[in-house]
Amino acid sequence: MLFDHCAQCQRCCHVDEDYPPLEVTLTQKEKKVYGSVCIETHCAHLGPVGCQLGDDKPVSCKLYPLSFEPQTRRFHFDVECPLKATYFEQLAQPDSEASLHLSKMAKAIQNLEKSDPAFLETNYAIDVDYFELEALPVNPWTVRKQT
Repeated sequence: MLFDHCAQCQRCCHVDEDYPPLEVTLTQKEKKVYGSVCIETHCAHLGPVGCQLGDDKPVSCKLYPLSFEPQTRRFHFDVECPLKATYFEQLAQPDSEASLHLSKMAKAIQNLEKSDPAFLETNYAIDVDYFELEALPVNPWTVRKQT
């Protein structure tokens, strides 16, 4: 499974020495639940086998290694994530884990465009400052399922 590697890698839940803390962007609803989530050296919700929040983790964490640029409505990928090559390769397969992840994130983004557009702007601004991003080779808004 593509994302099984994440529990071992945990790179996205750590901040390297000499880097500033990473304030995880939260939606308005998530702010009411978590207040804030700041990764100074490692995420407080990180356990020995990955995120202890499971499906309740913040949208920005679910989105990673993707980043969404609201102005162009394009998805980008953190080039330092070790899953990049496999993720990009799997995007050619409509039922792959990467394609399903992208589809799920696109639906979440569509909802946030209506309910919390400020989250999208803030999240992308932080991602651009913190990560080296590369545009995805596909755009979920133009991909059509074959019948």
